[in-house]
Amino acid sequence: MSLDPLLQLLRRKARFTDRELGDLLSLDHAAVSARIAAWEAEGTILGHHSVINSEAIGDTSVSAFIEVKVTPERGGGFDRLAMRVARFDQVVSCYLASGGYDLMVVVEGADLREVARFVSEKLSSLDGVISTATHFRLKTYKENGFLFEREAGTERLAVSP
Repeated sequence: MSLDPLLQLLRRKARFTDRELGDLLSLDHAAVSARIAAWEAEGTILGHHSVINSEAIGDTSVSAFIEVKVTPERGGGFDRLAMRVARFDQVVSCYLASGGYDLMVVVEGADLREVARFVSEKLSSLDGVISTATHFRLKTYKENGFLFEREAGTERLAVSP
């Protein structure tokens, strides 16, 4: 099943007005409003957010990507433990993943020590967590479809003989 065209547009840019969305999709703006309200009520649309360039506002917090290996629970698989991890305030995102680990957890903290403390005191100590590997974000180039740096002009370098 393919994604509804209205949802595709909202995923790319949540700040479209209902009228703009209606014009783009040849729909009445009242119908667009009603569909969005219904999706919000049923939980299809969980929220709206802005992509913020942390460097531009002087934000010095850190983000980490944590690979987590876990023991699946009998009758529950990964879901119960993943939901326990996802409920921590420091966790921004939590995904079940394929490959060498089971969960990919994105965490934010005020500094490296705060993230390290979270990993050692909260995440690693959970029953069922076998191991973790933490990778800190050094720089963001693109997030949720938005480029963080404008490309320099396609100026050619001078060639000297």
